[in-house]
Amino acid sequence: MLGLDATADADQVRSAYRNLVKKCHPDKFLDADERKAAQEKMIALNLAYEEALKLTMPRKAAANYNKALSQEDALTLARKLLRQQSPEAALRQLMRSATRDGAWYAMQGDVLMALEQYDSAHQSYREAVRREPNNIEYRRGALDAAVALKKSRTLLGRMKSLLKRFGRK
Repeated sequence: MLGLDATADADQVRSAYRNLVKKCHPDKFLDADERKAAQEKMIALNLAYEEALKLTMPRKAAANYNKALSQEDALTLARKLLRQQSPEAALRQLMRSATRDGAWYAMQGDVLMALEQYDSAHQSYREAVRREPNNIEYRRGALDAAVALKKSRTLLGRMKSLLKRFGRK
């Protein structure tokens, strides 16, 4: 309808839409039949325009989402999302980092703790400690994860986990 190929971006869609609107706008016609035909074409054109814009948006968002982030940006986004109680989104942003150091692994441990994946969190903190052995915060995180892992393996911990899972469904 708009005369574009499937790889057109949002700007190309808008431009094609504007050009077609100029050619077939109902106000350009004096004859009632021509005006009615132009109005029907405008309706179809508007629907095609909306659909074409919808199709371009996911590609643009996906292109931006798949870009690697600097470690600093990934950590900042992950911290923000973790504060907003969105650990899954925090982990996705963290994974976009191009580099990984002790701070990255510690943040991954924080996110995994929030997700109650204590074994993986412990491994992340251990890697952070391996990279920066003198960082007491990383050591504290590793200890907290180890304690949480041990508690989660007790009968009471398993029951709490089951209740949480049952409560989510």
